[in-house]
Amino acid sequence: MARILRRTRIPAEGNGITEVYVTHSSRVPFLVRLLVNAAALWVATRVVPGVTYVGGWLPFFGLALVFGVISATIRPLTKLVTLPFIILTLGIFSLVVNGLMLMLTSAVSTSIGIGFHVSGFWAAFFGALVVSIISTILTFAVRSNQ
Repeated sequence: MARILRRTRIPAEGNGITEVYVTHSSRVPFLVRLLVNAAALWVATRVVPGVTYVGGWLPFFGLALVFGVISATIRPLTKLVTLPFIILTLGIFSLVVNGLMLMLTSAVSTSIGIGFHVSGFWAAFFGALVVSIISTILTFAVRSNQ
């Protein structure tokens, strides 16, 4: 994964150094990303019929971790394989891929005993749409506060 870096120029005095560049990573830290995923999944369970969660807060963070691992590992490969469809549909097919990742999250979390369930493709599709929108908004808000 490419790192997006921002360089800040700090004028240095003395020591023969004319300027110093400090590199800042604009990546969101792991714990913040986990909280953003948890919040986005929680909104999806409240807004989208067919996306349900039964359980406490600690397993919900486990669900967010499962979702994050699937999003970080399997989703890029899936998007690469489906790239021609994504191009042909002007990006709309990426919503289908995101929905399939939410269905996979449901299957994995059910198999490890976390009470997250997606009832079908359309629930996954709209759930992934809600998760994407909420995650984008929260990530933007977190980055603008840093």
